[in-house]
Amino acid sequence: MSIEKAYNAWAAQYDTNENKTRDLDIKATIDTLSKYKFKYVLELGCGTGKNTGWLLSKAEQVIGLDFSQEMLNIAKEKITDSNVQFKKADLNKEWEIENQFADLVTSSLTLEHIDDLNHIFYQAHQKLMGNGIFFISELHPFKQYVGSKAKFETENGVEELKVFIHHISDYVDSAEHNDFELLEINEWFDDASEKQIPRLISFVFRKKN
Repeated sequence: MSIEKAYNAWAAQYDTNENKTRDLDIKATIDTLSKYKFKYVLELGCGTGKNTGWLLSKAEQVIGLDFSQEMLNIAKEKITDSNVQFKKADLNKEWEIENQFADLVTSSLTLEHIDDLNHIFYQAHQKLMGNGIFFISELHPFKQYVGSKAKFETENGVEELKVFIHHISDYVDSAEHNDFELLEINEWFDDASEKQIPRLISFVFRKKN
């Protein structure tokens, strides 16, 4: 099953099924971005809008991109504010968004499905204003090394999605190559003990002028 078809099939249960990765991503997003100011947001892989409402509480305008029409349909039902636009888009291609539109680009649980990180960082650089912020929250590569990946239950069993492993150095190298500087890197655990492999990793990069 293609990634797009898988997410279309997953859409109806995405918000309701138990999903530690989804829930921790919401926490990582809010905890990290609460200390930044932004008005114009480009949200990559917005899905069902799990982070969109919170982003809108701080921003004047949010554009959410996703390649799953079924995910977008749910997002549009949940969030009807006129300051939000949801658009179907393939992030592997050029993003049809005005250059320098955003002062914040976010990408949550999306880049494991993208092979070419350089393309993502290049497009983010194009769409960000000077000194704009690029926030990334992803399944930690340490989790990927031991076989963890996006998956969901279907009538025929568990459906595992095709993913790409990006090492921490891959993110940092792609950022540097595309004129971003690293402001923050954080690891997110399932509980406060921090004795297990971290579930998520997040980055905050800033576009260089």
